[in-house]
Amino acid sequence: MSLKTVLVLLGLALATILALVCVLLTRERSPRTCQQLPPEQEDTEDGQSLVFADLTAEEMAQVVRYLQGHLRVPLVEASRAKPSENCIAWLDVQVPAKAEVLRFLDAGGARPAREALAVLYFGKQPEPNITELVVGPLPRPAYHRDVTVHKYGGKVPYHRRAATGREYAEINALIRRELRKAPLFLAACCESDGTDLVTLTTAPRGFKSGDRLTWFVLFHNVAGTGYYLSPVGLEVLVDHGDLHVSRWQLRKVFYNGRYFASTGDLEQEFVAGALEVVRLKQPQADAVLGSMKPRHPPGPPGPLQFEPQGPRYSVRNNHVTFQGWSFAFGMNPNTGPRLFDIRYRGERIVYELSLQEALALYGSNCPGGMSTRYLDGSFGIGRFAYELVRGLDCPYTATYVERHYLAEADAPKTNQNSLCIFEHDSALPLRRHFSDSQSFYYGGLRRSALVLRAISTLINYDYIWDFLFHANGAMEVRVHATGYISSSFLHGRGTDYGNRVGPHTLGTMHIHHIHYKVDLDVDGQLNSVESQDMEYEFVKDPWSAQNTIERPYLRRKRLEREDEAAFPLNVPLPRYLSFVSPNPNKWGHPRSYRIQVISFAGKHLPTTSSMERSVSWGRYQLAVTQRKEEEPTSTSIYNQNDPWTPTVAFADFINNETITNKDLVAWITVGFLHVPHAEDIPNTVTVGNSVGFFLRPYNYFNEDPSVDSPDSVYLSSEQDAGACGDNPLACLSSAATCAPRLPPFHFGGFLNL
Repeated sequence: MSLKTVLVLLGLALATILALVCVLLTRERSPRTCQQLPPEQEDTEDGQSLVFADLTAEEMAQVVRYLQGHLRVPLVEASRAKPSENCIAWLDVQVPAKAEVLRFLDAGGARPAREALAVLYFGKQPEPNITELVVGPLPRPAYHRDVTVHKYGGKVPYHRRAATGREYAEINALIRRELRKAPLFLAACCESDGTDLVTLTTAPRGFKSGDRLTWFVLFHNVAGTGYYLSPVGLEVLVDHGDLHVSRWQLRKVFYNGRYFASTGDLEQEFVAGALEVVRLKQPQADAVLGSMKPRHPPGPPGPLQFEPQGPRYSVRNNHVTFQGWSFAFGMNPNTGPRLFDIRYRGERIVYELSLQEALALYGSNCPGGMSTRYLDGSFGIGRFAYELVRGLDCPYTATYVERHYLAEADAPKTNQNSLCIFEHDSALPLRRHFSDSQSFYYGGLRRSALVLRAISTLINYDYIWDFLFHANGAMEVRVHATGYISSSFLHGRGTDYGNRVGPHTLGTMHIHHIHYKVDLDVDGQLNSVESQDMEYEFVKDPWSAQNTIERPYLRRKRLEREDEAAFPLNVPLPRYLSFVSPNPNKWGHPRSYRIQVISFAGKHLPTTSSMERSVSWGRYQLAVTQRKEEEPTSTSIYNQNDPWTPTVAFADFINNETITNKDLVAWITVGFLHVPHAEDIPNTVTVGNSVGFFLRPYNYFNEDPSVDSPDSVYLSSEQDAGACGDNPLACLSSAATCAPRLPPFHFGGFLNL
């Protein structure tokens, strides 16, 4: 072998060795993939929570087939149905009566029959009406019963039905036909022929029961941005109450502070030179007010939350467990998120916690704005909880759950990944103390909570619904508001009703009031209500009789009747208000849960208003009533289109019945006044726009239950703080040296639109 060949072989060998070393070093530097361990609390639930479960897609399909085959009336798919036809409006699960459920859950009783609630619009009848049917048993329906009269005391008039997509389509077609009668005006005011303008509905629809007259506000439309910020000053009042679409009419036109009988009259005024016109340019996509498109290229990624050893919670069907907590969850297509059978350490704390309604009430000097009182349940808080964006709406590694719904269709639809569950580290201690006297030590526990979240897009606004479960046995309910503000065309004294946020855009003032039902069962179903607050007493100083001292003392009071426990919206609540059990804790105090409300609500609609009873839940920031099966909700989706004769009036629930040792419900209102300002463009931010309430243990335990948390940290001057066995924080350098398993990013949220 020649010397040259030997040198070549040696060179190749050296190169191979170097390459192997590089590979080994690279592998050593690359983090291993995180290994998922079983949750600390295994879910041993045997399917009992399915008694609360939302309908499956197959169950919905079975109910539709049953109704089509057994009602003996023609049914048209709701997306195509005219007002004069019959259709299935929507479906939901019929949750069994509480007594039945508790016999099943707690006493080994039979599983209640699984049933669906079907709501139908019967337009093709001598007396058109809304009918509610319970259909069962699922999954193979064999019967149905009409529950309308039992629930509401009579038939539900047809005019109270929610507007359907088909109805809006017919209204838009009517408006476009009418706009053709004012071509010169449209060209001058808006550089438009009317076909590129979009409408926004208002509600309620008229001034008295039976009315179906709606103001529609017109906006410039630019693809890819929120049209809500580009009003053109034109609004039209449409009468769409007749069962026959051909008889619908445009009743009134508003432009820039003036009212006209028709678009033809508006055109005549313009041609005669008697109309002051604000000439707007067509907005351009790259400069339109309210564009959310990024203005800079992406920067480096921000912090990422992940679980080094997998989630510490478990999700099984509709049941969640986490560090002593367990609950069932679901989504009403109209009123949104609902939780049932919330337990801590095996004890039921809450039977039902559910969103009831979201009110947005506006002020403006334009007819559309000034008449708007949106009751979002009638639009579909649950139905319009769309797919969540992984890594932004929720942590990237959260657990995402799909929800099915059937509304205005004969086939169910699915909102993929529309609810998320995750453990959230708030980067704040739940409790801590550093001792620098007598002995030196540190004790603490980080504030980590389980979060269940959904986000509803209701026309312009996005509501983030959060339910949090803390390590100390406390629950937290929060709502954050974001999305686009609604706006009016700026004219006259418009700034009496908001702030100018664009060349011709008035951000209109409004209130957001949100209502919740909380059926607390604190150490059993029989509870009472107790308030505690402070007073000062002036006493002689016991050790110096010539002096006095101002001594605070605790004033306790048992509230005996519903009227005592109905607290008006803008009157201060007692600082401590609790649901109390007849049973004491170790220290002799009643086992209790405290309700702590965090709210900045605006003023409630005056009780002299003709529509106030439809939102009379808003009179109270907190009201406690006896729980009754015939009072399942504080409102009705039918209240939106007939607030003058409300289908359900919460004020009737409060009739001064006793609330001592009874099964009780707390009805809670939270909200805030929003005066839009320049920083609401392009979107309202969640910072400062969050309200809610806590349910906190108050003498329910004998000590803070979080002392049993395995996340607790204790350091003393006599121990090695870096020892992994004594300090879980010292284990992180090895336990968290791994790369999270991130699924590929995917978003299909536009599929159902």
